[in-house]
Amino acid sequence: MKTTIKLALALAALSTAPALAHEGHGHHGFSAGEPGDPGKPARIVEIAMSEMSYEPSNIKVKRGEQIRFVLHNVGKEDHEFLLATTKENLAHAEVMKKHPHMEHDDPNGVRLAPNKTAEIVWKFSKAGTFEFSCLIPDHRDYGMVGHVTVK
Repeated sequence: MKTTIKLALALAALSTAPALAHEGHGHHGFSAGEPGDPGKPARIVEIAMSEMSYEPSNIKVKRGEQIRFVLHNVGKEDHEFLLATTKENLAHAEVMKKHPHMEHDDPNGVRLAPNKTAEIVWKFSKAGTFEFSCLIPDHRDYGMVGHVTVK
């Protein structure tokens, strides 16, 4: 009986490991700004995600500007849009290699199935160059990266 309970607890701990690994990511603040207010005006930027590319892949934004990203997965595979610094996305990509089906619940990222659309409203309160990339294993390595320049 004790062995069964220990086994059940161990399996439960293993099944929550991907979620816990993700929980620590990004909830302490965001490098590229902050979640926007969907009730306030925003410039709309539509992005098509296809096999290993974003269109457009380079976006210019004014500091303080709010953007409503309308993301369309026009590809044949799941794709992601995760807005952060290159360093943060590279670190997160390593976690994704261990947990490739990780779901994102952060306001700066979304995973989309083919033919699906989602929106992210983001306020760019910090100047700099940030990136959006697909962290599904190998997608970023094959070029699925874009940049936002905030001046």
